[in-house]
Amino acid sequence: MMNKILGGRYQLGAMIGTGGMADVYIAQDQRLSREVAVKILRSDLAKDPTFVSRFRKEAKAAAGLNHPGVVAVYDSGEEPAPYIVMELVTGHTLRELIHGGERLPLDRALEIGAGILEAVDYSHQRGIVHRDIKPANVMITDGGDVKVMDFGIARAMDDLGATLTSTWNVVGTAQYLSPEQALGEVADTPTDIYSTGCLLYELLTGRPPFTGETPVSIAYQHVSGHLTPARQLQPDLPESVEVMLEVALSKKPEDRYISARAMLEDLNKIRAGESISTKVVRGPLVSRRTAVISGISLLLVGVLAVVGLSLNGGSTPSLGNEIPNVVGLTEDQAQALLGDYTVTVQRAPDPRIPKDRVASQIPLATSQATKGSAVTLTISDGPGDAIVPDDLVGMSLIDARTSLAAAGLVISRTEAAPSDEPQGTVLSVLPEPGSTITAGTGVVLTIASGEVEVPNLIGVEAIQAKTLLIQAGFLVREFNDYDAAQAVGVVIRQAPDAGTTQTIGKPVTITINKAP
Repeated sequence: MMNKILGGRYQLGAMIGTGGMADVYIAQDQRLSREVAVKILRSDLAKDPTFVSRFRKEAKAAAGLNHPGVVAVYDSGEEPAPYIVMELVTGHTLRELIHGGERLPLDRALEIGAGILEAVDYSHQRGIVHRDIKPANVMITDGGDVKVMDFGIARAMDDLGATLTSTWNVVGTAQYLSPEQALGEVADTPTDIYSTGCLLYELLTGRPPFTGETPVSIAYQHVSGHLTPARQLQPDLPESVEVMLEVALSKKPEDRYISARAMLEDLNKIRAGESISTKVVRGPLVSRRTAVISGISLLLVGVLAVVGLSLNGGSTPSLGNEIPNVVGLTEDQAQALLGDYTVTVQRAPDPRIPKDRVASQIPLATSQATKGSAVTLTISDGPGDAIVPDDLVGMSLIDARTSLAAAGLVISRTEAAPSDEPQGTVLSVLPEPGSTITAGTGVVLTIASGEVEVPNLIGVEAIQAKTLLIQAGFLVREFNDYDAAQAVGVVIRQAPDAGTTQTIGKPVTITINKAP
């Protein structure tokens, strides 16, 4: 990716983050002479025309958000893969803070919650629902400010059923899932209130409201599970905090706060030591087990839209009993639901479904079948084996990710090393190429950091100096000062010094002589 220029203006520098959905690079906006962050989406998403169309629309909508609590989206494009250009924020995500095990003081946790709600309220007033509020999408800047990011991506991904993907590797996302999302229903503004409630619950108690081994088990609890009152976990919390969380985490959207603004008002009253008048709506919790299992499992296999017609009482004529969806359940659970049928069980490796759970069924769910007819279940034996590709060395990071995905593997970590290879080029792989390992596990890639020598810029005209730095792959930070002994318009100081090595994409600071 070294020296790659996107959209004719964004020169990519060092990679500053990587994840299952995208790689993030620092970049120089050559038109406006500012540093930005560029998030380049996975190549497999780039091949989906539905996603690209949705991404284009949502990125434009998100670019209209202008609020200090929202990471600004400046621009977007689609070559070589869909990307967005964002405000460059220095700091860390709330996920990193939570995983660090630090318990925040009550007021600081509420302050962060207020920052999130202000951003969410602002976006809701402009017709944009995030749908994926979670710690990984909340930045805490070096100055302590709160910024919510990925409004456009979250909405575009939502239409692909990305909240619960068939990889079963997104337990962290499932912990902030609203009941309506788990059931494949419409996710509107109450979804963001629920997810913010989940996040606040974790900040204040030290654990998410619901946990489990798989996304399905967690999603089931969001719909039908009993919420442990926050003060059972942290007795020192004010009662008003517990009430606020229970209202935000109500199972029914209509029982939650009517808006993010209403929740923010209660939160600010709590911060000021005032009481709140909001009441929790109490009522019988009707178990929706069949709908939960069907909705979640069908969301995993991507046919919820079709099945939803049946669940909601469609008028298709019945040819017999409708076979329930049992994908993701244990064999005993599946057998219990399929009591009217003759069940045959077989086993096979499956990298998507945990061991000892149903990976597939024939006939498919919602098919019509008479009582006593045969249903064949395939139980997962777990991931099976995968072979580390032998052609990764020399690839770009994006190409290596694609190759590993095709082999049933993922990148668990990247490590940068000095090299004269282009920045981002794969230098080595662990385990060794050709190794046989468990499918779904991760490999470690050592990639070229692109360290090069900083040129001598002292006495060079400012424009020429900036050109030299950009061509070498550095970012430019510019200051002005005045030295009467030197010509106006030339560089009089630089950092790092000439001759030292600096990673491509890192900034080089130059001070230009400017007359007062």
